[in-house]
Amino acid sequence: MAPDFSSPDEPLSVGFVLLQRFTILPFAAFVDCLRLSADDGDRSQQIRCRWQFMSSGGQDVVSSSGATITGCGPLTAPERFDYIVVIGGVLGAAEEEDQQALDYLRLAAQCDVPLVGVCTGVFSLIKAGLMDGRRCCISWYHHADLVQRYPDIEPVADQLFLDDGNRLTCAGGVASADLAAYLVERHLGRLWAKKSLHIMLIDEPRPGQHPQPQPVVFSRVSDPLVRRAISIFEQHLGEVVTIERLAKRLHTSRRNIERHFREQFGVGPQKFARDLRLHYGCWMLNYTKHSITDIGERCGFADTAHFSRHFREVFGIPPSEVRRLSEDQRARLVDPFFLHVGQTSRALEIATPAQR
Repeated sequence: MAPDFSSPDEPLSVGFVLLQRFTILPFAAFVDCLRLSADDGDRSQQIRCRWQFMSSGGQDVVSSSGATITGCGPLTAPERFDYIVVIGGVLGAAEEEDQQALDYLRLAAQCDVPLVGVCTGVFSLIKAGLMDGRRCCISWYHHADLVQRYPDIEPVADQLFLDDGNRLTCAGGVASADLAAYLVERHLGRLWAKKSLHIMLIDEPRPGQHPQPQPVVFSRVSDPLVRRAISIFEQHLGEVVTIERLAKRLHTSRRNIERHFREQFGVGPQKFARDLRLHYGCWMLNYTKHSITDIGERCGFADTAHFSRHFREVFGIPPSEVRRLSEDQRARLVDPFFLHVGQTSRALEIATPAQR
């Protein structure tokens, strides 16, 4: 039977809210997936998909790379769209809050229009008060930024995108194409989604649960399941992640996780996670002025005695002696692998300059 490439009764309609200094790759990947699904060939006719670029006041928007997007319209009635996608910009002290865009996102939520936060666009959804009680997908690179600014929001940095009904969030980068293909498949069918990605030289659409690529330090970890588990551990350095909770996040069994960790490291996941938290505590002893009691609590240990006992087992000395060591002695104290793992999500940067 020949593939059915007939047009749907209603096209997929997407509105893009572009914030100043937005990241251009996730925007381009998302909109090009729609463009290539919208028409036969490469004619860019908005037949099966329609899209509109919007900004506060309808002004041109400058991307983080300096390229300017022209032809943006003002913020349009949200009920005209099946989805509204907000593309976030570069984070920094100089970032400006676009109050008009935040009000528009709140209006869209009141109209029951699904909202999509791409890259740091999720920060805008949080600022608008639209992510309370929800998990959100964020790049591993911005995980610490989100934790520091919004400690009550649960970030997910071990997968590409997350569909939470009327809120969809995406890590950004080329994963935006995967999310766009996911929406195209939902509305138009899998053939149209695959067609657009193939033209973009992407083999297959990746599901939202597909793990994010990790930094080069993970070259020492060959097992994909273990790599995802470590990403979850480093997102929760201040608490104990039970193996049952980990198994649920990874959609597998406790026994399977334990087997993979022992094959990779020769130890179980609980010991690995505890050692990671202890190395985080050792780093804090070296580079912050927190008390040992405070550090133990920040690393997820029940009390100071609990923290000190396990610390001595790993490092051979109690935490009270670490600050008396020379710089060379402290450098030889820890396994660089654990510190590098913690730094892959910049988790060790959570401490503010005032705390250091």
